[in-house]
This record gives sequence, C-alpha cells and structure tokens, in this order.
Amino acid sequence: MPVGLSVTVQKKSWPLRQVFRISRGAKTTAEVIEVTLSDGTYQGRGECVPYGRYGETLDTVAGAIQSVIPDIELGADRQALQLLLPAGAARNALDCAFWDLEAKRAGVRLWDMLGTPAPAGCVTAFTISYDSTHGMAAAAKKVAGRPVLKMKVGSLGDVDKVRAVHQAAPQAQLILDANEGWDCLGFQGVMDGLKKLDHAVDCITAIEQPLPVGDDHILRAGHHEFNLVADESCHTRDSLQALVGRYDGVNIKLDKTGGLTEALLLKKQAEDMGFKIMIGCMVGSSLAMAPAMMLCREAEWVDLDGPLWLGQDQDPPLHIDSKSLMALPDTILWG
Repeated sequence: MPVGLSVTVQKKSWPLRQVFRISRGAKTTAEVIEVTLSDGTYQGRGECVPYGRYGETLDTVAGAIQSVIPDIELGADRQALQLLLPAGAARNALDCAFWDLEAKRAGVRLWDMLGTPAPAGCVTAFTISYDSTHGMAAAAKKVAGRPVLKMKVGSLGDVDKVRAVHQAAPQAQLILDANEGWDCLGFQGVMDGLKKLDHAVDCITAIEQPLPVGDDHILRAGHHEFNLVADESCHTRDSLQALVGRYDGVNIKLDKTGGLTEALLLKKQAEDMGFKIMIGCMVGSSLAMAPAMMLCREAEWVDLDGPLWLGQDQDPPLHIDSKSLMALPDTILWG
C-alpha cells in the first residue's frame, strides 16, 4: 500500500473580463493547473500558471507534475520536492499544495506555522493592459480611484502613454512594466522623456524589467530617478548576485521560484542584500494569489491583481475592494 499522498491534477481555464495584453502577446483566458494532495482525511491545493516565456505549456507542466507522483505516493514531502523538480510552475503548484495540507493537518493557519502576523492591509497594483495611448488612458480613467496602477509598456510611444495615464488618474502611483520590451536605445530614450514630464518622477515608483534578460549589464541601479526592478531576470536565490548594482529591487513570483518554500528564502536573502521587494503574479485565480500573500508584509510593491481580471473566480475568492485592498476570505481558501 502507498505510504504517501494521492495526487490529482486538473487543467482549468478561467475566462477573462477583457483581453489582457503585454508587449509580447495577449490572452483572453487564464490557463492554469490545479493540484490536490490528499492523505485520505485532509486535502491541500495549489495552482500554477504555465508561462510560454519560460518554455512552459499546460501539457509540459502537467507532465512534470505527473512524473513525480510516484515519489509523492511513496512518501516524498515538500522538502524532497525541492530536489525532484526545478523551479517553475509545476513545482509551485505542488509546493503550495503541500503547505496547504500541512496547515490543515496541524489545525492552524499557515501564518501561525510560519510565526508571522496574519496577512492584512495589502494594497495591490491594478494593471493597465498594453494598448494604444487613448486605450490606456481610457482604462486608467475607469480605475482612477485605485492608488497604484501598473502600466504594461514596451514601445516607442511609452512616454506619451505615461503622460496620458497620469492625466487620467493623477492621484495614482505608477509602475511601468516593459516585459523586456525596450532595447538599450529605447530604454534611454524613455528615461530621457520621462524626466521631462511634469510630476513623472513623483508618480512613477518603479520600472520593471526594461531590457531583455542578458542585457542587464547595461543597467546601473541607483543612477536613475526610478527604481529598476528585475522580473524575468530573477527566479530564485541563484539569480541575485548577478543583479547587484544593476537593479534596485526584485519581483518575486511563485511560478518563477517554484513555490512558497523557495520564495520565502529568496525574499529574505534579497532583503539581506539590500534589494527592495515586489510580490508579483501571473494571471490566475485567488488560489494562486493566497500563498503569495504570505510574502507581502514589508514588501515595497504588491502586484496580485490576477483575480480582478477573471470573469469567474474560486469560491470563496479573495476580497479585493475598489481601493485595491486585499484580504483573505472568512472561509478558508488556502493555508
């Protein structure tokens, strides 16, 4: 008889309220994989979002999860999982399911297991999808009451887009996310253009991944008016040393770290090395965001608005109000 856990793997598709665009593509659904671990009494769940930028598909991630089911059925635990799978979406879903199961077995909430305060008071950025200048300004006007807006950028017209969004939502702080969309000349051109915008230095709090991975050596942290944050260039603790002197902060996403286990270690080491912290996400359901909320305390930026893009969400979902304040539901969703 197996001494470990049973594993269930499901592919799910969550329709979006509207098209979500970044500089390199668009989507109309959130394609995710949900994993359930069961010991016959308790169940733990986790969700991941396969990401094509890293060569992941629903089939390859599901296959990676399937490949370690025999090990889990024979007793492999969360710590063993860190060696069984590399960092990425597959390990994330399993890692988060293990954490959820551990908390339910112990009969406590996960933050009590971690010895930290309960997540509370997180304000998430709200993403303005990549679009024309007019389209982005119109989208920003509709959500002008949200305190932090994240603009998807990565084109020659980005300075005009920033001006238009700032005019449409003048009270909002802005994060610019290029998703590797600028080249070196484009990046410098945007920097020069932003400096000429009235109040731009005050409203722009961060610029994410301005250049393609591999061009990071051109950047110099602290030599711009804006915080530079590594996203695609930062996956695990092994990424950090190469970012020193080039970035001011790092974006921690569970689908990159391969789960909460590595994310907790990455956050601590990044903080110890002087990096500011952003907690980010792919477009997924509340089940994917709940584990990331364990990281939000003392983070400089929180970007967990994935559920706001969904036409339908988990039951129960996270609470995200009109001011982008996030809270866990009263009924246990995860952890």
